[in-house]
Amino acid sequence: MQEPMRAPMSLPDRVGSAGFVQAPRLNATAPSTHPLPAPPATVWERRYRFAVIASDAIATAMTSAAGAVWVAVLDIAVLPPAVLALLTAVAVLWALAGSWNVRILGQGHEEYRRLGRGIFSAGVVLAVAGLAVPPLEVRPWVFGVLPALALLVLAQRYLLRRYLHSARSDGRCLLPVIAAGSTRTLRDLIARTRQQPHVGWQIQALCLRPEASEGLVCEVDGVPVIGDVDDLAEHVRRGGYRVVAITADSYWTPRRLQELAWKIEDTSAEMVVAPVLMEVAGPRLHVSSVLGMPMLKVSEPAFTGGRRVVKALADWVSALLLLCMIWPVLLVIALAIKVSDGGPVIYRQRRTGRGGTTFTMLKFRTMVVSADAMRIALRPANDAEGPLFKLRRDPRVTKVGGLLRRYSLDELPQLFNVLTGHMSLVGPRPPLPEETETYDYEVGRRLLVKPGLTGLWQVSGRSDLSWAESVRLDLRYVENWSLAMDAVILWKTVRAVLTKQGAY
Repeated sequence: MQEPMRAPMSLPDRVGSAGFVQAPRLNATAPSTHPLPAPPATVWERRYRFAVIASDAIATAMTSAAGAVWVAVLDIAVLPPAVLALLTAVAVLWALAGSWNVRILGQGHEEYRRLGRGIFSAGVVLAVAGLAVPPLEVRPWVFGVLPALALLVLAQRYLLRRYLHSARSDGRCLLPVIAAGSTRTLRDLIARTRQQPHVGWQIQALCLRPEASEGLVCEVDGVPVIGDVDDLAEHVRRGGYRVVAITADSYWTPRRLQELAWKIEDTSAEMVVAPVLMEVAGPRLHVSSVLGMPMLKVSEPAFTGGRRVVKALADWVSALLLLCMIWPVLLVIALAIKVSDGGPVIYRQRRTGRGGTTFTMLKFRTMVVSADAMRIALRPANDAEGPLFKLRRDPRVTKVGGLLRRYSLDELPQLFNVLTGHMSLVGPRPPLPEETETYDYEVGRRLLVKPGLTGLWQVSGRSDLSWAESVRLDLRYVENWSLAMDAVILWKTVRAVLTKQGAY
């Protein structure tokens, strides 16, 4: 892999990663006098998309053929199984076409959301066909073949994504980006792209406002400043950049943005603009035309309603199934804690839940019995920021407790809190009541939803996160949560636990 590749956007349609909104293409009134050939990045876009489509087609063919054999052995089909296999394959591939958009491939939960929606749509099509034409006998395909296909396609997409992210971590398959805006917002953008290389953005050049570029600013955090924003379009043409990132700055009036879009529309560059609401993204943002003007609509976050009922039901069922599966593990852990020092197995602590109500959170005890009494003496050595109290080398942690914390096994009893409805499988970190007393309005929005056994903080570094970063991630979840996001977080939690990142 030597050429860069277009970074897939994690959010649907015109909403890009990191809260950027893709500017619509405008029709040129005259052909450009500076045509540019498509850069090599297009090759990697096509190759990755081809790999995704091919893997989906192979998975569909394999499961459809296996289904045909299965139905033939059971002898429950009126029509030839091969006919049903072909119909199933056509329905599935037609439904999956929406998940092949290059802007969503390789990053974020939107790809998986469209994938799930596509397979569900294929099931609906087959079910309706079975009702319309009873001889089709589609039940084995809807309830057997399609679920197996979903698991296989999800596994293949995950492996392809891991391959792409690994390549980007090694500095390959990156998308060359030129950014323009204020120094402050550009620093934030540079920091985010370096912290998250899997997005695929590599900021190679910057343009500042004329008054800023006339000074002695030659670079910003190691990225060279090549000119001012007035010459941005020309730099895009000469440099062959694939993304023009516009960060928040008073310089960017609607007219200037429109003119820039006109000047670069015949290049291969894609213009993305950071909206004011940086932490609002995903399905809540919609670009539409109002009164002849493009408007960014922000829908209300979902704190109640049907999706919340589905989430609560999924939490309850999942927690019950998990407890039924892991009860031998719970017994072994409880026995190990009891044998180690004879103290209580469960540690109970008051935590703040949704709406500011308190509840008793359950955890396996990982510290000595007198741990709470020792906290005041240890507070000067606190390694955490804000109202949090954390020690990397806490002398109160027992040997058994250290092992449990390393793999987050001490959190398992919180499944009972999920069953009682005080917690969710995914949500913000459950705070202590004394922590919430220091919350301002912004931080207090964490309490609009149930706290979670895991969350964005869990899969993004856990205790290694600063207080500000932890709050930012929790608020991002509160503002933009979805069932698909929950599924992705649960999947990533397994990896975060196994790697032991930020666990202490």
